[in-house]
Amino acid sequence: MNFQRPNANEALETKNRSRNVAPQSGICSRCIDGCKGNCDLFRATFRGRELLYPQPFGSITAGADKDYPVDYSHLNINGYAFGAKGIEANPDMATFPSVDTETAFGVDSQVKMRVPIFTGALGSTDIARKNWEHFAIGAAISGITLVCGENVCGIDPGLQFNADGKVIQSPEMDRRINEYRRYHEGYGDILVQMNVEDTRIGVAEYVIEKLGVETIELKWGQGAKCIGGEIKVNSLKRALELKKRGYIVTPDPENPAFQAAFKAGPLKQFERHSRLGFIDQEGFMREVERLRKLGAQRVTLKTGAYPMRELAMAIRWSSDAKIDLLTIDGAPGGTGMSPWRMMCEWGVPAIYLHSMAYELCDRLVKNGKPVPDIAFAGGFSSEDHVFKALALGAPYCKAVCMGRALMIPGMVGKNTEKWLRGEQGGLPSTVSAFGSTKEEIFMNYEVIKEKYGSEAPKLPLGAIGIFSAVDKIKVGLQQIMAGSRNWNVKHISRKDIFSLTEECAKVTGTSYVMDAYREEALKIIDA
Repeated sequence: MNFQRPNANEALETKNRSRNVAPQSGICSRCIDGCKGNCDLFRATFRGRELLYPQPFGSITAGADKDYPVDYSHLNINGYAFGAKGIEANPDMATFPSVDTETAFGVDSQVKMRVPIFTGALGSTDIARKNWEHFAIGAAISGITLVCGENVCGIDPGLQFNADGKVIQSPEMDRRINEYRRYHEGYGDILVQMNVEDTRIGVAEYVIEKLGVETIELKWGQGAKCIGGEIKVNSLKRALELKKRGYIVTPDPENPAFQAAFKAGPLKQFERHSRLGFIDQEGFMREVERLRKLGAQRVTLKTGAYPMRELAMAIRWSSDAKIDLLTIDGAPGGTGMSPWRMMCEWGVPAIYLHSMAYELCDRLVKNGKPVPDIAFAGGFSSEDHVFKALALGAPYCKAVCMGRALMIPGMVGKNTEKWLRGEQGGLPSTVSAFGSTKEEIFMNYEVIKEKYGSEAPKLPLGAIGIFSAVDKIKVGLQQIMAGSRNWNVKHISRKDIFSLTEECAKVTGTSYVMDAYREEALKIIDA
């Protein structure tokens, strides 16, 4: 494992003074009385709980940088010179652009996607709110699924309740659904996620009955943290409002001492937290049935980086309930809204969790039970990651869920709009190298223009950025699939990857590089 510094990280805007650091604690080996900083402990002296989170909270995305003993980079992809699956083995027909990257998930009412990827849950965070137009339209025009995450209704400033405390109006949720649907073309879907608070205030009833949402996602957790969702609140009035709505708000905005600290200046933000969910089989089955009776055409589940016991519950209960998609999110994950040390040190890392999932799914099949469609999540960003995840989970894994990898192009595209208007110093050299207009900078702009005509100028540039990033993943995946002789996603198998280390082979159950296709090779030699 690479050496890391657990008491200093750029994500927290901290660093060690000394070049020598104790490996486990991350404290400088020579800590001087009079040091002027700036390790985590130095900064925590002044800012306390602020140091739990990547900074500046709400303006950045962050992912844990722990180097695990085994990760997806320890898998490599097999390429072949022999045979073809899904097409005739003819060099004039079996070209990489002819590879079909479409996938689908669902039991009775399937959702098709042009590329086997979709967004992570973009919920009540400022990052999601400020960039939603770019994210939603980008996903829609790319033909992929978008997950509208937890707490969107609960923190909506325009939220209205009925006498029973149920949602009757949520302008922010309305905006989120409508932005995606405006350019939806039949590929992908918008999933609305539900946590404890969402269930209590009747979010499912509102989005199904008032907005016609077809898919509800239940949430057990995520790969980045083992607590509920959280945001920061910059207003005392807002903190008090959210507490009255039933949220956990810390420090307590009703406490006179914290009110005084906020007004004086040292306390700059309050935290709004969701409650922890607690699962049981009977309650889970009952909730799935309730959602279907409300009119949900599909019910999905997202679970986090919990041990194998909870993973088995997620798989078996999803099978029994005929869940349409089970997303399994491994550590470290993260979009910047999770406690930093928790994100680095908590949970089962993605490749271990996904290997467990394959083992359990395979066992379920041998026991005569159906396996739900599976999606893997946990730090993926490129086409090779997508292929490896699909192969590791084959034939059960249908898609890969991505967080920051699909958010970043949206934010960069959004900022390019500002730079083109001359804001923030104008175009940086990293962008102006491609030109000085959106038509010159975005290589897919003319493609969008041809498809959408007069609508093209109305598309936010963040959406075009996401379209371009998805296009890159799609074409890269086509190339890898062609090299491994798979012309359809359904043909990708575990034989198409191998382990570079014996430890990786032990964890994943895939062949060690020196053993992959060994028997076939020896038969050829001995013939």
